[in-house]
Amino acid sequence: YTQYMYNTMSVNPAYAGSKGYFSAVALSRTQWVGVSGAPETQTFSINAPVGYSGLGLGLNIINDKLGPSSEVYFDANASYTIRTSEEGNLAFGLRLGGRVLNLDWSKGRFQKPDVVFNQNVSNRFLPTIGAGVYFYKPKWYVGLSVPNFIRTEHYNDFIESVAAERLHYFLIAGYVFDLSENVKFKPAALAKVVSGAPLSIDFSANFLFSEKFTAGLAYRWGDSISAIVGFQLSDSWHLGYAYDLTTSNFRNYNSGTHEIMLTFDVLKQVKVISPRFF
Repeated sequence: YTQYMYNTMSVNPAYAGSKGYFSAVALSRTQWVGVSGAPETQTFSINAPVGYSGLGLGLNIINDKLGPSSEVYFDANASYTIRTSEEGNLAFGLRLGGRVLNLDWSKGRFQKPDVVFNQNVSNRFLPTIGAGVYFYKPKWYVGLSVPNFIRTEHYNDFIESVAAERLHYFLIAGYVFDLSENVKFKPAALAKVVSGAPLSIDFSANFLFSEKFTAGLAYRWGDSISAIVGFQLSDSWHLGYAYDLTTSNFRNYNSGTHEIMLTFDVLKQVKVISPRFF
């Protein structure tokens, strides 16, 4: 996600309830427009604190398509927050859920017959267990998470193609600078680490003007540059849009990526510091 800074619970379950009020996020991402079978993702999540107990609960639902594969994720998230100082909070999170995998090989093309392509996969259930930690203050945050500890083997009915998932580590961080009474600046970063794959790092720099309009740029290392805009439609509704332009040679085969996001917050009567950022 390019707008990961507004969709934090998707990568870290400890974020659940950290806003201090009910929040819902709906996001749709269409990647690499013009490429047949390119990734398409829709997500919906809700989270809220449980009174003043320090507990937070959340739910993620994700529909993800890539080539011949289609997966639906559903995860329940729970967090417990400890106040470590006057303004500091340390949250621990747990994620339990699963996903349903479908594969239709007729949607792809291959050069020669292979036994792995002779049988589709229908509604295969894969369990997920993840965890995370998240430390935050009114002006900054940092978090580390592993969305899934279970190394599920894929296609283990076919001796020619057995692959086990590897652990993915997500590190997030962000800071809010008050440049003036009406302008706030927030740099943020997301690092994704998995054994056997290149390190993936996202950098973003967003500006918030009069708590109404957001504009910024993002860079995904070796992959893309992005423009991000957002509008605070009301106290509760926020609309965001991001456009990614591929920087690798793959840019010759696609016309970019579109991502649109809508958030709904049930704000409390008390003033929330920088509620549009994290």
